[in-house]
Amino acid sequence: GGKATHLLELARCRLTALDVDESRLRPVRENLARLRLDDASAGLVSVQAGDARRPADWWDGQPFDRILADVPCSASGVVRRNPDIKWLRRSDDIARFAAQQAEILDTLWQVLAPGGKMLYATCSVFAEENQEQIAAFAGRHADCRQLPIGGQPDCQYLPCAEHDGFFYALLEKAA
Repeated sequence: GGKATHLLELARCRLTALDVDESRLRPVRENLARLRLDDASAGLVSVQAGDARRPADWWDGQPFDRILADVPCSASGVVRRNPDIKWLRRSDDIARFAAQQAEILDTLWQVLAPGGKMLYATCSVFAEENQEQIAAFAGRHADCRQLPIGGQPDCQYLPCAEHDGFFYALLEKAA
């Protein structure tokens, strides 16, 4: 719920928070209520359980101008805070996550309005989930243009004492 509430604090916008796991939405709802950002009565905030790969189950048909695609990943960038990750991951996990990410990206692109922007985010440090994922996506979608972030093609933070590891890429859909 941190990213959703931060977005609402920065901009008064219509926001749909979506997660495939209903239990992960409880903290989102709690944060929205605690910060008094849960203005569902005005139709601004919708918190829904649903699979991003199946928009027919949750999408109202109105294209999104902006999408934050905070996709499932290996969590390799947050190992410092979650050391169990090193023992929970298997050799085929990265390829499995990359396939799921590609499917999510392709599906969310369909619900993004022409001229809209999508920020792709992972807490991974692996190129297969990050730079390679974005390059493959752009190769599949001629209407995709990657926009620079801070003068760079994307933003990769490696874990250190001050922060976790994250990756961001900003994509724009041709109008």
